[in-house]
Amino acid sequence: MRPEEWIAHDPDPVTAAELAARDADELAARFAHPMTFGTAGLRGPVRGGPDSMNVAVVTRASWAVAQVLKDRGLGGSTVVVGRDARHGSDAFASATAEVIAAQGFSVLAFPHPVPTPVVAFAVRHTVAAAGVQITASHNPASDNGYKVYFDGGLQIISPTDRDIEAAMAAAPPADEIPRESVTATGTELVDAYVQRAAAVRRGAGSVRVALTAMHGVGGELALRALHLAGFADVHTVASQFAPDPDFPTVAFPNPEEPGATDGLLALAARVGADIAIALDPDADRCAVGIPTVAGWRMLSGDETGWLLGDYILAAMPAGQAAASVVASSVVSSQLLAAIAADHGARHVQTLTGFKWLARADAGIPGAKLVYAYEEAIGHCVDPAAVRDKDGISAAVLACDLVAALGMRRDSVPGALDGLALRHGVHTTAALSRRVEDPGQAAAMMARLRAHPPVQLAGFPVTASDLLEALGQQRTDALILAGGDEQTSVRVVVRPSGTEPKVKCYTEVRRAVAGELTAARRAAAEIQRELLDAARGW
Repeated sequence: MRPEEWIAHDPDPVTAAELAARDADELAARFAHPMTFGTAGLRGPVRGGPDSMNVAVVTRASWAVAQVLKDRGLGGSTVVVGRDARHGSDAFASATAEVIAAQGFSVLAFPHPVPTPVVAFAVRHTVAAAGVQITASHNPASDNGYKVYFDGGLQIISPTDRDIEAAMAAAPPADEIPRESVTATGTELVDAYVQRAAAVRRGAGSVRVALTAMHGVGGELALRALHLAGFADVHTVASQFAPDPDFPTVAFPNPEEPGATDGLLALAARVGADIAIALDPDADRCAVGIPTVAGWRMLSGDETGWLLGDYILAAMPAGQAAASVVASSVVSSQLLAAIAADHGARHVQTLTGFKWLARADAGIPGAKLVYAYEEAIGHCVDPAAVRDKDGISAAVLACDLVAALGMRRDSVPGALDGLALRHGVHTTAALSRRVEDPGQAAAMMARLRAHPPVQLAGFPVTASDLLEALGQQRTDALILAGGDEQTSVRVVVRPSGTEPKVKCYTEVRRAVAGELTAARRAAAEIQRELLDAARGW
C-alpha cells in the first residue's frame, strides 16, 4: 500500500496527520519494512505507518488473527483481549476486541489494564482459541506491542506467525475493516488468576517484602496474591506503584537496567525486608533482591532460576521428579541441568524466548513441564496454569523460598553456597556489543563463524553453529565451549532480536577443590578474560 493510500484509510486522524507531515524520505523509511512477529509478537514505537504501533496496524493484525483462526476451523470460538497501561493501549485493545468480534468471535475483554500473565492464564483457563495482549513489556515509554497466544495460552510460533503476517499483507484498508462493540467482562478471571498465583506457595512462615511495580500494571495484583498467600508484611515503592506510561523515575523500565532498582533496594534496607521484588511493567518478569553481609544486591536471572528450580524439584514427592521437565534457554546457565539430574528430573534446553520454553515438554511421552526460566528474569513456576513467564507467581514462590530458608535458619546466600558445593561454582555475565544496523551484526557473526577462537581464557574451545542445527534448534547463534577437568568455559554469541546489539553470554564453571571463596575468585577472573575477549570480536 502506498503512503498516500495508507494515510487516506488511516482510521486515526492523529496518526494520519502525523504521517501527512513527514517528508518523502521519512515516509519511504516507514513503509520499507512493515512490522513482523518477532520474539514476543509485534513491537515498536507508537506512531503512524506500517512499521509502527497504531490503530491501523492493530486493526489489520486483528483482522488477520481472525482469518487464521477461521482457516483452522475455529470460527465463532472465544478470544481473550487484554492490555497494559502504555500509551495507546486502550485504543489498541478496543480495536482488537471490536475487529475480532465483528468476525464472529466471542470476545472476553478485560475492563481495566492487566498484567500479561493474566491473559495467558485466561486463555488456558477458559479454553479460548486465542488471546491478544497489548503490551511492550519493559521497552521504553515510546513503544507498544501486540502479543498473540494460541494453543492453550502459548505464544505463537511458525507457521502461525507467518500465516498472520500473510493475512495482514492481504488485509483490507484499516477503515474498511468492520468493528463491533464489545462489553467488557467482569473480574472473575482476574480473581481466579490471583487465587492460582497465591496457590504456588508450598510452605509456611512469614517474610517482610519490599516490592516495586516499576510504574506498571502488576502492583495491585501482586499485593493481592502475596496477601492471599500469607505474606501480609509488604512495603511498596510508592513513587513507582501506580501505572504511569511515562515511567518517570527510571531511564528504562527494566529491573535489569543499572539504577532501575535503586529505590527498591533503598526501601528494603530502610524497612528491614527479607526479600525485594521488582516486577517489570507488564509483570511477566520478576527480579529478586536479597540482603547480604555486604548490603543488598539483586540476584541475576540465572541465580533466581537455580534457586527456584531446585526448590520446586526438592519439594516433589518421591518418584514424581522422573516424570518432570525443567527447561532453560540456550543463553542461560548450564547449572539447571545439573540440578535436574541431581533430583532425577529431565532438563531441556531451548532457543531463547518463552514461546520455546513453554513447549519444552512437547514430544516427551509421560513428561510434564514443571518449571522454566531464562536469564532475562523470566520464570514460569506454574506451567499448568500459565504457559508463559509470570512475574507475580514467581514473586510468591520466591517469598515462599525465603520463608522456608528462614525457618531452617538458612538464607539465600547459604542456599547459593550449597548449590556451588554440590555442582561447582557457576558465574554468568552478559556483554552487549552495539551495532549501527543488522548488516553490521551479520558481519560480526560472519567473522566469528569464519575464524572462531580456538582458545578462551587459556582453555581450548570448540565452536557449535546453531545455524547448522535442525528444526526448532536452528537459530543465528554460535556457542564456544571447552575447558579442562577443573574448569568449563562457555560463550554464546547471537544478534538481538529486538535491539541493535550483538549479545555475548558467558559462563564459567569452576570445581570447588578447597575454599569456596577461592573457587569463586578464580571463576570471576576467568570470566573477566572471557568478557575481554568478547569485546574484541
